[in-house]
Order: sequence, then structure tokens, then C-alpha cells
Amino acid sequence: MSKTVLQPVGWAAPKGYANGVAASGRTIFVAGQIGWNADSVFESDDLVDQVRQALLNVRALLAEAGAGPEHICRMTWYLTDKRDYLARAADIGRAYREVLGREFGIAMTAVQVAALIEDRAKVEIEVTAVIG
Repeated sequence: MSKTVLQPVGWAAPKGYANGVAASGRTIFVAGQIGWNADSVFESDDLVDQVRQALLNVRALLAEAGAGPEHICRMTWYLTDKRDYLARAADIGRAYREVLGREFGIAMTAVQVAALIEDRAKVEIEVTAVIG
């Protein structure tokens, strides 16, 4: 797999993500994952706990394709509460590093949405990864 972070000269370096990524290889598309476990049960209504579980779900799906966090090229976060996300950013960052390590060469987008399909869900994360 070939993965290159795109960083135009003169642009400020982003923190915790990449503005763009170019990659070649086999593409893996992971549908939006929410913070419930393998039995489709929410164990917590806390945003950080749901982020951790959603990322664990992403990691498990990547493993099914022989991929890991290092293969992630694009990640989109859908959040129901922007203020909660911003207030809990340090805790969310810790959960991210616990599950995905220090893989930050990922083109990321985060958006606030009015609601998610599952009423208890506070976050949904979708991923595109590329392996060799």
C-alpha cells in the first residue's frame, strides 16, 4: 500500500489529522459505526465511551480485511452535539489513541447532525482504508 499525506507548502500543519491523503491499493469501505457493542447493545450514553466503542468496531471491521489503523485514509465523524465533542476533545483524543494508536495521517471530517438513526447514538464514524 502506498499512502502519502498531502500538505501544501505554506499551509499550517493540522493537529491530529491530515488535510488530504493519496493512496493506492485495495480499498476498504467501513460503514458508519456507532457506539454499541457486537450484540448491538449500548453499554453507555457517554460520548467518550461511545467514541471508543465505535472506533473498536471500526478496528474490528478493518481486521476482517487484513487491515489496521495504519491503512485508514479517510474518516468522517457524525456527531449529535458539537459542544459536547469540543468540551471532551482531550478525552476523545485519549480514546482515539488507545484504540487506533498515533495514526494521524488520515483525512478527517467532523460534522454535527440533528440526529442519528439509533436514538441513543451520539457519534457515528465511517472510514475508508487502503491496503496493498
